[in-house]
Amino acid sequence: MRWQLPFTKKDNPITCYDDLNNPKSHGLEQRYVSPTTGTCRKLVVQAVTPSGKSEIAISSHTNQASKLAMWLLSNSPIRGWIIFEWIARWLWFTSKLLWSFAWLLAQLFAPFDLSDDPGEDTADLFNTGFYKPYVRGFRGQLWAARSPMEHSARAIEDGETDIPTHSIYPRLLVIRDPIRNEWIPCADREIIIRTKFIAISYRATDAYTRGPNQDIEKAQFTEEVHAAVLGLKYDAYWCDLECVGETPAEKNLDLYCMADVYRGAELTLIMLGKSADGENECWKGWGERVWTMPEALLSSRLCYKFRDRDLVTPLSLFELANLAYTNSDIEQAIVNAYSGKDPLERLERLTLLKSAIWRRGTAALAPGVAPPPPPKLDMTGKKSDTSGAYKAERVYALMGFFEHRIHPNRSEDDLRALVRLSMANDNDHIAERMVSMLPSTITKTACWYSDDDIYRANLWDIVPDIQVAGVTENGALVVDGCRAAAIRWKDFPEVAFVTTDSLRRTIIGFVPYLSWPALIIGLGIVTTYRTGGIALIIIGVVLLILSPRLFVFSQSGRIVSTQPWFIGVKGAMRKEDVEMHLYGGARGHFPRMYFTPSGSQFSVPERSTERGGSFKQYDDAKLADSGRDAGHIYTLIDTCSSTMYYFRAERPPTVCIFTGREGGLGRFVLCSERCHINELHKETVLRMPTEISQKMELCGWLALG
Repeated sequence: MRWQLPFTKKDNPITCYDDLNNPKSHGLEQRYVSPTTGTCRKLVVQAVTPSGKSEIAISSHTNQASKLAMWLLSNSPIRGWIIFEWIARWLWFTSKLLWSFAWLLAQLFAPFDLSDDPGEDTADLFNTGFYKPYVRGFRGQLWAARSPMEHSARAIEDGETDIPTHSIYPRLLVIRDPIRNEWIPCADREIIIRTKFIAISYRATDAYTRGPNQDIEKAQFTEEVHAAVLGLKYDAYWCDLECVGETPAEKNLDLYCMADVYRGAELTLIMLGKSADGENECWKGWGERVWTMPEALLSSRLCYKFRDRDLVTPLSLFELANLAYTNSDIEQAIVNAYSGKDPLERLERLTLLKSAIWRRGTAALAPGVAPPPPPKLDMTGKKSDTSGAYKAERVYALMGFFEHRIHPNRSEDDLRALVRLSMANDNDHIAERMVSMLPSTITKTACWYSDDDIYRANLWDIVPDIQVAGVTENGALVVDGCRAAAIRWKDFPEVAFVTTDSLRRTIIGFVPYLSWPALIIGLGIVTTYRTGGIALIIIGVVLLILSPRLFVFSQSGRIVSTQPWFIGVKGAMRKEDVEMHLYGGARGHFPRMYFTPSGSQFSVPERSTERGGSFKQYDDAKLADSGRDAGHIYTLIDTCSSTMYYFRAERPPTVCIFTGREGGLGRFVLCSERCHINELHKETVLRMPTEISQKMELCGWLALG
């Protein structure tokens, strides 16, 4: 089923603004920004098999003489009973030669200029050296900005600007008074600095059950903690059950400094459930909690006890990984890195930590559950949510491993918090790298986010060429430094190109244009000079008969320079058809187009001695277009590198953005446009030669949402 936005007469029209900020109203059909006029237009897509009002048959503006000559050479007049069609096309081809001769005479005696055509494609025949630019940029307001000089619409909570970058000591400790033999909460910083303490790690469901007996169970758990701390010869401890503040400002500060608490503790005690319920189940439940990873990895020493046992057992990171973490592949790599056994690069370590933490449950989400779509956030002047669980708890657990942290905010979700954390730690470029990745599933909102990559690249493999400027209220990522180009969908333009120099081809290419002059002169003098006239007539007729072959030969040769174009076609298009529509075809040993060896999800490399793409990918794309992906397979033609790409997308992408490099190729994000919200939506990512990015013009801020 072909994807399209619903539109009825009852639907309200959409209003967007052009590059001059002039309003324009239109329906819900897919639109694109014209690279020539800067206005929003209805998208018309050429398709291998057109269906629907917005799809048309494939057409081209290629030189008609080239296409006619190729057809005449490719089809025998005595095969398949096409003699009459062949003669008709041959006559049409020869008339083209006559028109060229007449135009030359007219220019000699009465020169006139045909270059004032006001159409959109006036400059198509000139090689500008650049792709058609994308002329629309982001003009909205940022919800959270990278630069403090930019305005951020995010509501700043009380006390946020007073939080230090790092806090070596906790805000509050529970300390035993030896005189009164009581455990007293202490907020005196001078006392806290001089006190050695234990940090308590536990799972809430192992400590108490929400309900009428909740307070009694909490008190019982606290008594067990007191006994365990005294048994370890300590008189102070930190436990979030007692040490996390009551006010929003205190809660945010305690959450912000959580990593420093476990770094500063002499020992971290893991309080597990009752062993009678099964030791493995207790460890599994504790390991699924989102905070257990930073609590364990940031601690200097570890030990554990079950609630129904008095024994406290020391624990190493290796033992912990085998007991608590079922997905031992990633966790084991992290443990090895933090124990010094197998060091990882910083970005690789942080990426593995993110993957491990994202699999764990929070107070708002169960383990393995994806976060809901980003909600609309609070703007300046509105009170943010100060109750309930933190939606971005996973990011706040992760930020303890970063040099710079962000202030917690209950209103934001994981994705917005991740952008803010990435902007605060600019040297990691986490969000920028995600933009260049192609996940197995692209979400409808926050399309920039990626947990995996179809091309099997890791986050640290990407070298970004863009920078995140901020995030919008809708959750869109605003990026700077993009090189962008428009993709043409309505037809194949006439492409200006240059082939290798050849004196023989130049001379032979001039010969067909002598056929009509020889024929006309021969007819004119045949009555006066019979022999000479007949000779010229015979020469003219022979040249007319041979002119298709001579013309094609003159146009052959390897292409060395061409006007850069991105051209899109819905469906899987044959390589020969692309060559015909672009250059009139190709003959001999000089193909005009090549398949990509590793640039798309349909790429199949050749196994020969030279690098190249296999013809098999056309069959694979054709098969996919007739199966479950029917109506979502597209062909992209790049005239600059003479390469074809097959890819899958929900909608035809109209903008190509260069965002980074990986594995010796550039990462190019293909996006559709949503003009009414001034955002682009990622449809797919292709791996194309990096050098073509230099033929794409730089543009302003772009929003990927």
